[in-house]
Amino acid sequence: MPKDKEELKEKRSKEEKKIKELEEELEKLKADVDHWKNEYYRAYADTKNLRNNLEKEHSDIIKYRAMGFIEDLLPVLDSFHMALANEPTSQELKNYLVGFQFVYRNLVSVLENEGVKEISPNIGDKFSDKNMNAVDVTEQEGEENLVTKVYAKGYELHGRLIRPAQVSVSKNKKEENNNSVKADA
Repeated sequence: MPKDKEELKEKRSKEEKKIKELEEELEKLKADVDHWKNEYYRAYADTKNLRNNLEKEHSDIIKYRAMGFIEDLLPVLDSFHMALANEPTSQELKNYLVGFQFVYRNLVSVLENEGVKEISPNIGDKFSDKNMNAVDVTEQEGEENLVTKVYAKGYELHGRLIRPAQVSVSKNKKEENNNSVKADA
């Protein structure tokens, strides 16, 4: 019997060793499952983010598809502004002006339907560097940074600036008399 006890003990030891090995393998497999589950979720999230980014880019491309065309069209709009700003001297020129106004209004209407908005500052408006470009400075008394002249209107497409309005901005006159008096003193 002692032999049987030893055999049983040895058999039990082998079985315990086998169980321990199987438990270690099970833990390793659980860790692998967790790892690959995390990898799957990460890949899924990356794919979803990529899809969202591509959809946003596609939407922006469609939204701003006309931007280059509109930039090329701006000199035409500027020419219309100059032509319409002049007062006609003859009846024949008045008739042409009516036709130009009709074409201009139709062109502006089509551009507005595409999402183009005119930036047309008025004289006396506060200068804004977000949608205006100061191309000249006019010295005058009073408040500074006011629009004193508009050279060209600005345009934006769906809130994105295509071209800033070209304006002249006020600046206080330098007081030369006070400076010369201070220098003499």
